[in-house]
Amino acid sequence: METVTRKSITIENTVNAPVQKVWELWTRPEHITQWNNASDDWHTPHAENDVRTGGRFLSKMAAKDGSFSFDFSGTYTDVKPNQFLKYNIDDGRKVEVLFTPVGNQTRIVSTFEAEEVNSMEMQKSGWQAILDNFKKYAEAKITQQK
Repeated sequence: METVTRKSITIENTVNAPVQKVWELWTRPEHITQWNNASDDWHTPHAENDVRTGGRFLSKMAAKDGSFSFDFSGTYTDVKPNQFLKYNIDDGRKVEVLFTPVGNQTRIVSTFEAEEVNSMEMQKSGWQAILDNFKKYAEAKITQQK
């Protein structure tokens, strides 16, 4: 059996919110559908998330014009609430997301194995755009709740 060695890509951002709130907004399906897109012409109309080791997740990502959609899904391999998520995407790639409190802020660092179709730059910019969108959503939610 041949072992595939994949290159990893790391993205990060710091959210002006405490780690417990960031975790909730990151993991609850009703929030995932609000922030999980890389551009304004895409959305996530449906999300499921069983956040536990061995649990499954699914985000249906779709172009708003209906021209294309796909399921982003996988299985959690290790979960420690408010600290990290490790999972395997159904295509076999591994992902790790770390949540680190920095005062009243949370630093999110996500490392994922690159796929073979799109360039490394395109993958990094797409995942970073989703993380940036999460930051914008989370900070707006925190401001609304004050």
